[in-house]
Amino acid sequence: QVQLVESGGGLVQAGGSLRLSCEASRSGASFFAIYAAGWYRQAPGKQRELVASISRLGATNYADSAKGRFTISKNRAKNTVYLQMTSLNVEDTAVYYCGAGATSQAFTSWGQGTQVTVSS
Repeated sequence: QVQLVESGGGLVQAGGSLRLSCEASRSGASFFAIYAAGWYRQAPGKQRELVASISRLGATNYADSAKGRFTISKNRAKNTVYLQMTSLNVEDTAVYYCGAGATSQAFTSWGQGTQVTVSS
């Protein structure tokens, strides 16, 4: 069982930027060279929603709300997936979760979540 550990959340003013990181605790072959990964978020009182995903081959997919502002990437050598977020607004406030799995539509491993709070 692989562990996913997120970091990089915090409090930022509207218009600011944050970079989230998700490290997979697994030795040997690069985890993200084998599995797809992505970021979901859940705001208070709302359902969890996909923000961005990246396939094992590097194909990316974004929610409409993230297009043009967020960028998902991965570093295979570091076993880490990133979410660079720019032009943040208060609607981006949520707990962000990293997920991974055989495909971008079937994540089976999850991190504990990291809080992102955007102030106006």
